[in-house]
Amino acid sequence: MTTSLKLKTLLATLALASSGLAAAQTTLLNVSYDVAREFYKDYNTAFAAHYKKTTGQDVKIDQSHAGSSAQARAVRDGLDADVVTMNTTTDVQFLADSGLVAKDWTKKFPHDASPTTSTMLFLVRNGNPKGIKDWDDLIKPGVQVIVVNPKTGGNGRYAYLAAWGAVREKGGTEEQAAEFVAKLYKNVPVLAKGGRDATATFLQRNIGDVLITFESEVVSIDREFGAGKVDSIYPSVSVVAENPVAIVERTVAKKNSGALAKAYLDYLYSDEAQEIAAKHAIRPRSEAVLKKHAATFKPLKQFTVSKYFGSLTEAQKVHFNDGGQFDKIYSAK
Repeated sequence: MTTSLKLKTLLATLALASSGLAAAQTTLLNVSYDVAREFYKDYNTAFAAHYKKTTGQDVKIDQSHAGSSAQARAVRDGLDADVVTMNTTTDVQFLADSGLVAKDWTKKFPHDASPTTSTMLFLVRNGNPKGIKDWDDLIKPGVQVIVVNPKTGGNGRYAYLAAWGAVREKGGTEEQAAEFVAKLYKNVPVLAKGGRDATATFLQRNIGDVLITFESEVVSIDREFGAGKVDSIYPSVSVVAENPVAIVERTVAKKNSGALAKAYLDYLYSDEAQEIAAKHAIRPRSEAVLKKHAATFKPLKQFTVSKYFGSLTEAQKVHFNDGGQFDKIYSAK
């Protein structure tokens, strides 16, 4: 074999080894919201095993978690997410309007591309020393409420909309809802950046009497801080919070990872994934799985965002954009 041929053979071998290494290290980045961290940690393990079994290929899933709106802005500004898994449709729509997600993203997966839902409830300190039972208790003098800033996280937007809608559900007017929500935010000592920050404020900094957060957060708290630190209080009514997902077209076009991204989001609708969601107190879309975990998901009267706000997009314009209803309420605090 000539020196030239040996060199070509060596280079070809190295190229083949390099391509094999690249294939072995296929990665996908899921950019998500704060309180889904533990769910996706378990889901990623299950998906990687499923993907290996069905395709023979290894995949490494990277996670990024923070307030959902902050995450959406990070993706717009260049964070190379293959997929986004958010807690409000407005954050995905923001990316669609920016040209990074398909315009018809809600039609790409079942249930308007929301494989799970949640709702907002109250977490209080063990024994519920302030006797908090429903929304009206949150505006009483001396009650401190911890909540996420609705301008930085979907957790905060849903808490705000749940409070507003609770007044409407009981027959109140828009004016009465605005008055109630203004009183509630007067009892908020500090706005958290995201769901995890809110939990840390409540339990690590020991600020506040009640935390308004997603139903799933109690599971995370029990794991991180130990069972019995908080009691879950289900109010008389709350909001349906959809957890939308989408493929980030800019990234998958660059990485040629579109098929993997689709498989990753498709599997969220599988029985295995729905069971994992239920284990983390995230409400599965599967009626069978939901029924199986009835002890976890207590009966709760819920209203949709569309009932009182038209849509999350409309709510964003009216309540959360700069100069909107929230700014008026909070600046007058």
